[in-house]
Amino acid sequence: MNGFLRFISGILTFCFLGMSVFGVGALALRSTFTAPGPLAHSTVSVIPRGEGVQEIAARLEREGVVSDRRLFVAQYLSQTFQARLTGGKEISLQAGEFEFRKQASMKDVLDTLAQGKAVLYRLTIPEGLTSQQIVARLNAEENLSGEITEVPPEGTLLPDTYRFSRGTARADIIERMRADQKRFIAAIWDKRQPDLPIRTIEQAVILASIVEKETGRADERERVAGVFVNRLRRNMRLQSDPTIVYGIAGGQGTLGRPITRADIDTPSPYNTYTINGLPPTPIANPGRAAIEAVLNPAKTKDLYFVADGTGGHSFSETLKDHNAAVQVWRQVERDMRARQAAATNTPGSAQTDSDPPNPTAAPATPAATASGTPGRALADVPLPQRKPKR
Repeated sequence: MNGFLRFISGILTFCFLGMSVFGVGALALRSTFTAPGPLAHSTVSVIPRGEGVQEIAARLEREGVVSDRRLFVAQYLSQTFQARLTGGKEISLQAGEFEFRKQASMKDVLDTLAQGKAVLYRLTIPEGLTSQQIVARLNAEENLSGEITEVPPEGTLLPDTYRFSRGTARADIIERMRADQKRFIAAIWDKRQPDLPIRTIEQAVILASIVEKETGRADERERVAGVFVNRLRRNMRLQSDPTIVYGIAGGQGTLGRPITRADIDTPSPYNTYTINGLPPTPIANPGRAAIEAVLNPAKTKDLYFVADGTGGHSFSETLKDHNAAVQVWRQVERDMRARQAAATNTPGSAQTDSDPPNPTAAPATPAATASGTPGRALADVPLPQRKPKR
Protein backbone atom coordinates (compact mmCIF):
# COMPACT_ATOMS: atom_id res chain seq x y z
CA MET A 1 0.00 0.00 0.00
CA ASN A 2 2.77 2.40 0.96
CA GLY A 3 4.54 1.55 -2.31
CA PHE A 4 1.44 2.37 -4.29
CA LEU A 5 1.09 5.72 -2.52
CA ARG A 6 4.73 6.51 -3.21
CA PHE A 7 4.14 5.67 -6.89
CA ILE A 8 1.12 7.98 -7.09
CA SER A 9 3.05 10.70 -5.28
CA GLY A 10 5.92 10.35 -7.73
CA ILE A 11 3.55 10.61 -10.68
CA LEU A 12 1.93 13.74 -9.26
CA THR A 13 5.32 15.27 -8.50
CA PHE A 14 6.50 14.55 -12.05
CA CYS A 15 3.35 16.06 -13.49
CA PHE A 16 3.69 19.13 -11.29
CA LEU A 17 7.32 19.61 -12.28
CA GLY A 18 6.44 19.05 -15.93
CA MET A 19 3.66 21.57 -15.77
CA SER A 20 5.92 24.03 -14.00
CA VAL A 21 8.62 23.65 -16.63
CA PHE A 22 6.03 23.97 -19.42
CA GLY A 23 4.53 27.04 -17.76
CA VAL A 24 7.91 28.68 -17.30
CA GLY A 25 8.78 27.87 -20.92
CA ALA A 26 5.47 29.23 -22.15
CA LEU A 27 5.95 32.42 -20.15
CA ALA A 28 9.50 32.76 -21.45
CA LEU A 29 8.32 32.21 -25.02
CA ARG A 30 5.51 34.70 -24.57
CA SER A 31 7.89 37.23 -23.04
CA THR A 32 10.31 36.82 -25.95
CA PHE A 33 7.45 36.94 -28.44
CA THR A 34 6.17 40.28 -27.13
CA ALA A 35 9.57 41.83 -26.40
CA PRO A 36 10.92 44.62 -28.67
CA GLY A 37 12.51 43.17 -31.79
CA PRO A 38 15.94 43.76 -33.32
CA LEU A 39 14.95 46.36 -35.95
CA ALA A 40 16.87 49.60 -35.44
CA HIS A 41 14.58 51.40 -37.90
CA SER A 42 11.43 50.70 -39.90
CA THR A 43 11.90 48.43 -42.88
CA VAL A 44 9.92 46.90 -45.72
CA SER A 45 9.99 43.20 -46.55
CA VAL A 46 8.48 41.43 -49.54
CA ILE A 47 6.96 38.00 -48.89
CA PRO A 48 6.62 36.13 -52.21
CA ARG A 49 3.55 34.07 -52.95
CA GLY A 50 3.91 30.38 -52.17
CA GLU A 51 6.38 30.64 -49.28
CA GLY A 52 5.55 28.57 -46.19
CA VAL A 53 6.06 29.53 -42.57
CA GLN A 54 9.60 28.07 -42.47
CA GLU A 55 10.71 30.06 -45.52
CA ILE A 56 9.03 33.22 -44.23
CA ALA A 57 10.65 32.87 -40.81
CA ALA A 58 14.07 32.35 -42.38
CA ARG A 59 13.57 35.41 -44.58
CA LEU A 60 12.53 37.58 -41.63
CA GLU A 61 15.55 36.42 -39.59
CA ARG A 62 17.87 37.05 -42.55
CA GLU A 63 16.52 40.57 -42.98
CA GLY A 64 16.81 41.33 -39.26
CA VAL A 65 13.08 41.60 -38.64
CA VAL A 66 13.04 38.79 -36.03
CA SER A 67 15.88 37.56 -33.85
CA ASP A 68 15.17 33.81 -34.01
CA ARG A 69 13.24 32.06 -36.77
CA ARG A 70 12.64 29.02 -34.54
CA LEU A 71 10.82 31.08 -31.90
CA PHE A 72 8.74 32.70 -34.64
CA VAL A 73 7.74 29.27 -36.03
CA ALA A 74 7.07 27.97 -32.51
CA GLN A 75 4.69 30.83 -31.77
CA TYR A 76 2.97 30.39 -35.13
CA LEU A 77 2.45 26.67 -34.42
CA SER A 78 1.29 27.46 -30.89
CA GLN A 79 -1.37 29.86 -32.11
CA THR A 80 -2.44 27.45 -34.85
CA PHE A 81 -2.79 24.60 -32.31
CA GLN A 82 -4.75 26.83 -29.94
CA ALA A 83 -7.13 27.88 -32.74
CA ARG A 84 -7.78 24.25 -33.65
CA LEU A 85 -8.28 23.32 -30.01
CA THR A 86 -10.80 26.09 -29.37
CA GLY A 87 -12.46 26.05 -32.78
CA GLY A 88 -11.18 29.52 -33.60
CA LYS A 89 -9.95 30.83 -36.94
CA GLU A 90 -6.52 29.56 -37.89
CA ILE A 91 -3.97 32.18 -38.86
CA SER A 92 -2.60 32.27 -42.39
CA LEU A 93 0.49 34.26 -43.34
CA GLN A 94 -0.12 36.49 -46.36
CA ALA A 95 2.13 37.31 -49.29
CA GLY A 96 2.86 40.91 -50.20
CA GLU A 97 4.96 43.89 -49.27
CA PHE A 98 4.89 44.71 -45.55
CA GLU A 99 6.30 47.52 -43.45
CA PHE A 100 7.59 46.64 -39.98
CA ARG A 101 8.12 49.40 -37.45
CA LYS A 102 11.29 50.00 -35.45
CA GLN A 103 11.68 47.33 -32.71
CA ALA A 104 8.54 45.51 -33.85
CA SER A 105 8.01 42.45 -31.68
CA MET A 106 7.51 38.97 -33.11
CA LYS A 107 3.85 39.35 -32.18
CA ASP A 108 3.62 42.57 -34.18
CA VAL A 109 5.30 40.89 -37.15
CA LEU A 110 3.06 37.82 -36.98
CA ASP A 111 -0.09 39.96 -36.66
CA THR A 112 0.96 42.09 -39.64
CA LEU A 113 1.48 39.05 -41.84
CA ALA A 114 -1.63 37.24 -40.62
CA GLN A 115 -3.89 40.27 -41.14
CA GLY A 116 -2.38 41.08 -44.54
CA LYS A 117 -1.50 44.67 -43.62
CA ALA A 118 0.47 45.17 -46.82
CA VAL A 119 2.02 48.45 -47.98
CA LEU A 120 -0.45 50.17 -50.28
CA TYR A 121 0.42 52.17 -53.39
CA ARG A 122 -1.69 54.80 -55.12
CA LEU A 123 -2.55 55.17 -58.77
CA THR A 124 -4.59 58.19 -59.86
CA ILE A 125 -6.61 57.89 -63.06
CA PRO A 126 -7.72 61.40 -64.15
CA GLU A 127 -11.17 62.06 -65.54
CA GLY A 128 -11.53 62.19 -69.30
CA LEU A 129 -8.95 59.61 -70.36
CA THR A 130 -9.89 57.00 -72.93
CA SER A 131 -9.81 53.34 -71.99
CA GLN A 132 -6.71 52.92 -74.14
CA GLN A 133 -4.95 55.69 -72.22
CA ILE A 134 -5.97 54.15 -68.90
CA VAL A 135 -4.57 50.76 -69.93
CA ALA A 136 -1.31 52.49 -70.88
CA ARG A 137 -1.09 54.04 -67.39
CA LEU A 138 -1.74 50.70 -65.74
CA ASN A 139 0.94 49.04 -67.90
CA ALA A 140 3.41 51.75 -66.88
CA GLU A 141 2.83 51.11 -63.15
CA GLU A 142 5.71 48.82 -62.18
CA ASN A 143 4.16 47.73 -58.87
CA LEU A 144 1.30 46.01 -60.70
CA SER A 145 1.57 42.61 -62.35
CA GLY A 146 0.05 40.70 -65.23
CA GLU A 147 -1.26 41.78 -68.60
CA ILE A 148 -4.48 43.39 -69.74
CA THR A 149 -5.47 41.26 -72.69
CA GLU A 150 -8.26 43.51 -73.97
CA VAL A 151 -8.95 47.24 -73.79
CA PRO A 152 -12.24 47.73 -71.92
CA PRO A 153 -15.16 49.33 -73.76
CA GLU A 154 -15.04 53.11 -73.74
CA GLY A 155 -16.79 54.76 -70.82
CA THR A 156 -16.99 51.69 -68.56
CA LEU A 157 -14.21 52.70 -66.13
CA LEU A 158 -14.54 55.12 -63.21
CA PRO A 159 -11.61 57.53 -62.86
CA ASP A 160 -10.40 57.77 -59.26
CA THR A 161 -7.38 57.17 -57.04
CA TYR A 162 -6.95 53.44 -56.50
CA ARG A 163 -4.89 51.87 -53.72
CA PHE A 164 -3.25 48.50 -54.17
CA SER A 165 -0.49 46.30 -52.81
CA ARG A 166 2.60 45.31 -54.76
CA GLY A 167 1.91 42.51 -57.20
CA THR A 168 -1.81 43.25 -57.63
CA ALA A 169 -2.95 42.16 -61.08
CA ARG A 170 -3.65 44.95 -63.54
CA ALA A 171 -6.80 43.13 -64.57
CA ASP A 172 -8.01 43.37 -60.96
CA ILE A 173 -7.71 47.17 -61.04
CA ILE A 174 -9.72 47.22 -64.28
CA GLU A 175 -12.45 45.13 -62.66
CA ARG A 176 -12.50 47.45 -59.64
CA MET A 177 -12.91 50.46 -61.93
CA ARG A 178 -15.78 48.75 -63.77
CA ALA A 179 -17.51 47.69 -60.57
CA ASP A 180 -17.10 51.14 -58.98
CA GLN A 181 -18.67 52.83 -62.00
CA LYS A 182 -21.66 50.47 -62.06
CA ARG A 183 -22.17 50.91 -58.32
CA PHE A 184 -21.92 54.71 -58.55
CA ILE A 185 -24.37 55.09 -61.43
CA ALA A 186 -26.83 52.65 -59.86
CA ALA A 187 -26.83 54.81 -56.72
CA ILE A 188 -27.68 58.08 -58.54
CA TRP A 189 -29.71 56.94 -61.55
CA ASP A 190 -33.07 57.09 -59.78
CA LYS A 191 -32.26 60.62 -58.53
CA ARG A 192 -32.01 62.08 -62.04
CA GLN A 193 -34.23 64.90 -63.24
CA PRO A 194 -37.51 63.79 -64.81
CA ASP A 195 -38.12 64.15 -68.54
CA LEU A 196 -34.48 64.22 -69.56
CA PRO A 197 -33.84 63.43 -73.24
CA ILE A 198 -31.60 60.64 -71.96
CA ARG A 199 -33.35 57.31 -71.69
CA THR A 200 -30.64 54.88 -70.63
CA ILE A 201 -27.53 54.72 -68.48
CA GLU A 202 -25.48 54.17 -71.63
CA GLN A 203 -26.76 57.44 -73.12
CA ALA A 204 -26.01 59.25 -69.87
CA VAL A 205 -22.40 58.05 -69.90
CA ILE A 206 -22.02 59.08 -73.57
CA LEU A 207 -23.17 62.62 -72.86
CA ALA A 208 -21.15 62.77 -69.63
CA SER A 209 -18.01 61.88 -71.58
CA ILE A 210 -18.63 64.85 -73.89
CA VAL A 211 -19.21 67.18 -70.94
CA GLU A 212 -16.02 65.84 -69.34
CA LYS A 213 -13.98 66.71 -72.42
CA GLU A 214 -15.62 70.12 -72.83
CA THR A 215 -14.79 71.60 -69.45
CA GLY A 216 -12.62 70.85 -66.46
CA ARG A 217 -14.23 73.51 -64.29
CA ALA A 218 -16.46 72.21 -61.53
CA ASP A 219 -18.60 75.35 -61.53
CA GLU A 220 -19.44 74.92 -65.23
CA ARG A 221 -20.19 71.23 -65.65
CA GLU A 222 -23.91 71.46 -64.89
CA ARG A 223 -24.33 74.46 -67.18
CA VAL A 224 -22.42 72.83 -70.05
CA ALA A 225 -24.54 69.72 -69.54
CA GLY A 226 -27.61 71.97 -69.62
CA VAL A 227 -26.61 73.37 -73.03
CA PHE A 228 -26.36 69.89 -74.53
CA VAL A 229 -29.61 68.74 -72.89
CA ASN A 230 -31.40 71.82 -74.29
CA ARG A 231 -30.02 71.11 -77.76
CA LEU A 232 -31.09 67.46 -77.61
CA ARG A 233 -34.59 68.55 -76.63
CA ARG A 234 -34.72 70.80 -79.71
CA ASN A 235 -33.21 68.16 -82.00
CA MET A 236 -30.20 70.41 -82.55
CA ARG A 237 -26.86 68.86 -83.31
CA LEU A 238 -24.45 68.92 -80.39
CA GLN A 239 -21.53 70.21 -82.51
CA SER A 240 -18.85 69.28 -79.98
CA ASP A 241 -15.22 69.32 -81.10
CA PRO A 242 -14.08 66.45 -78.82
CA THR A 243 -16.37 64.14 -80.77
CA ILE A 244 -14.50 65.09 -83.96
CA VAL A 245 -11.20 64.29 -82.27
CA TYR A 246 -12.43 60.90 -81.08
CA GLY A 247 -13.78 60.06 -84.52
CA ILE A 248 -10.30 60.60 -85.96
CA ALA A 249 -7.92 59.55 -83.18
CA GLY A 250 -10.07 57.03 -81.34
CA GLY A 251 -8.58 55.70 -78.13
CA GLN A 252 -5.37 57.69 -78.61
CA GLY A 253 -7.33 60.63 -77.27
CA THR A 254 -5.51 63.49 -79.02
CA LEU A 255 -4.80 64.63 -82.55
CA GLY A 256 -1.54 66.40 -81.81
CA ARG A 257 -2.74 69.34 -83.92
CA PRO A 258 -5.65 71.79 -84.08
CA ILE A 259 -8.93 70.75 -85.65
CA THR A 260 -9.30 71.88 -89.26
CA ARG A 261 -12.28 72.87 -91.34
CA ALA A 262 -11.83 69.61 -93.24
CA ASP A 263 -12.09 67.68 -89.95
CA ILE A 264 -15.37 69.42 -89.17
CA ASP A 265 -16.80 68.69 -92.62
CA THR A 266 -15.72 65.03 -92.71
CA PRO A 267 -18.54 62.74 -91.56
CA SER A 268 -17.86 60.03 -88.99
CA PRO A 269 -20.10 58.12 -86.57
CA TYR A 270 -18.76 60.37 -83.81
CA ASN A 271 -18.69 63.77 -85.50
CA THR A 272 -21.61 65.60 -83.89
CA TYR A 273 -21.35 68.31 -86.54
CA THR A 274 -22.58 65.77 -89.09
CA ILE A 275 -24.74 63.39 -87.04
CA ASN A 276 -27.92 63.96 -85.09
CA GLY A 277 -28.11 63.09 -81.42
CA LEU A 278 -25.40 61.26 -79.51
CA PRO A 279 -22.38 59.35 -80.81
CA PRO A 280 -22.62 55.55 -80.70
CA THR A 281 -20.32 55.21 -77.65
CA PRO A 282 -18.67 57.41 -75.04
CA ILE A 283 -15.56 59.29 -76.19
CA ALA A 284 -13.78 58.97 -72.83
CA ASN A 285 -14.30 57.78 -69.28
CA PRO A 286 -16.17 60.50 -67.37
CA GLY A 287 -15.78 61.13 -63.66
CA ARG A 288 -18.46 61.28 -61.01
CA ALA A 289 -19.07 65.02 -61.33
CA ALA A 290 -19.67 64.89 -65.10
CA ILE A 291 -22.12 62.00 -64.73
CA GLU A 292 -23.97 63.82 -61.96
CA ALA A 293 -24.08 66.98 -64.08
CA VAL A 294 -25.73 65.14 -66.97
CA LEU A 295 -28.35 63.56 -64.72
CA ASN A 296 -29.06 66.89 -63.02
CA PRO A 297 -28.10 69.63 -65.49
CA ALA A 298 -28.59 73.34 -64.89
CA LYS A 299 -32.07 74.49 -65.84
CA THR A 300 -31.36 77.30 -68.27
CA LYS A 301 -32.29 78.29 -71.81
CA ASP A 302 -28.64 78.33 -72.91
CA LEU A 303 -27.91 76.85 -76.34
CA TYR A 304 -24.36 78.11 -76.90
CA PHE A 305 -21.09 78.62 -75.08
CA VAL A 306 -17.70 79.99 -76.05
CA ALA A 307 -14.41 80.49 -74.22
CA ASP A 308 -14.19 83.81 -72.41
CA GLY A 309 -10.41 84.07 -72.16
CA THR A 310 -10.24 83.42 -68.41
CA GLY A 311 -10.41 79.65 -68.53
CA GLY A 312 -14.19 79.68 -68.39
CA HIS A 313 -17.00 80.21 -70.87
CA SER A 314 -19.64 82.71 -71.89
CA PHE A 315 -23.09 81.14 -72.24
CA SER A 316 -25.81 82.47 -74.52
CA GLU A 317 -29.47 81.77 -75.21
CA THR A 318 -29.56 83.30 -78.69
CA LEU A 319 -27.35 83.10 -81.74
CA LYS A 320 -27.03 86.91 -81.76
CA ASP A 321 -25.63 86.99 -78.22
CA HIS A 322 -23.44 84.02 -78.99
CA ASN A 323 -21.93 85.67 -82.06
CA ALA A 324 -21.13 88.74 -79.97
CA ALA A 325 -19.37 86.51 -77.41
CA VAL A 326 -17.49 84.83 -80.27
CA GLN A 327 -16.17 88.21 -81.42
CA VAL A 328 -14.92 88.91 -77.91
CA TRP A 329 -13.14 85.56 -77.87
CA ARG A 330 -11.59 86.16 -81.28
CA GLN A 331 -10.17 89.44 -79.99
CA VAL A 332 -8.74 87.54 -77.00
CA GLU A 333 -7.16 85.09 -79.46
CA ARG A 334 -5.62 87.94 -81.47
CA ASP A 335 -4.22 89.50 -78.31
CA MET A 336 -2.78 86.15 -77.22
CA ARG A 337 -1.11 85.63 -80.60
CA ALA A 338 0.33 89.15 -80.48
CA ARG A 339 1.80 88.56 -77.03
CA GLN A 340 3.25 85.23 -78.12
CA ALA A 341 4.80 86.83 -81.21
CA ALA A 342 6.30 89.60 -79.07
CA ALA A 343 7.73 87.07 -76.64
CA THR A 344 9.17 85.05 -79.53
CA ASN A 345 10.92 88.07 -80.98
CA THR A 346 12.35 89.17 -77.63
CA PRO A 347 16.13 88.51 -77.43
CA GLY A 348 16.90 85.70 -75.03
CA SER A 349 13.34 84.40 -75.10
CA ALA A 350 13.12 80.83 -73.92
CA GLN A 351 10.64 79.89 -76.67
CA THR A 352 11.18 80.10 -80.41
CA ASP A 353 9.20 79.21 -83.49
CA SER A 354 11.12 75.95 -83.64
CA ASP A 355 10.04 74.85 -80.20
CA PRO A 356 8.07 71.59 -80.45
CA PRO A 357 4.47 71.55 -79.23
CA ASN A 358 3.83 70.44 -75.68
CA PRO A 359 2.89 66.75 -76.00
CA THR A 360 0.95 66.83 -72.73
CA ALA A 361 -1.26 69.76 -73.67
CA ALA A 362 -4.94 69.03 -74.01
CA PRO A 363 -6.30 69.00 -77.56
CA ALA A 364 -8.13 72.06 -78.75
CA THR A 365 -11.68 71.49 -77.58
CA PRO A 366 -14.81 73.30 -78.61
CA ALA A 367 -15.65 76.45 -76.87
CA ALA A 368 -18.76 77.10 -78.88
CA THR A 369 -21.72 75.01 -79.78
CA ALA A 370 -23.32 76.64 -82.77
CA SER A 371 -26.87 76.88 -83.90
CA GLY A 372 -27.82 73.81 -85.85
CA THR A 373 -30.88 71.83 -86.64
CA PRO A 374 -30.98 68.53 -88.50
CA GLY A 375 -30.50 69.12 -92.18
CA ARG A 376 -29.39 72.73 -91.84
CA ALA A 377 -26.63 73.74 -94.26
CA LEU A 378 -23.27 73.73 -92.54
CA ALA A 379 -22.42 77.07 -94.17
CA ASP A 380 -25.09 78.62 -91.95
CA VAL A 381 -23.38 77.34 -88.81
CA PRO A 382 -20.72 79.54 -87.20
CA LEU A 383 -17.29 77.96 -87.03
CA PRO A 384 -16.42 76.54 -83.60
CA GLN A 385 -14.28 78.74 -81.40
CA ARG A 386 -11.40 76.96 -79.73
CA LYS A 387 -10.60 77.09 -76.06
CA PRO A 388 -7.09 78.07 -75.01
CA LYS A 389 -4.96 75.04 -74.28
CA ARG A 390 -4.97 74.02 -70.66
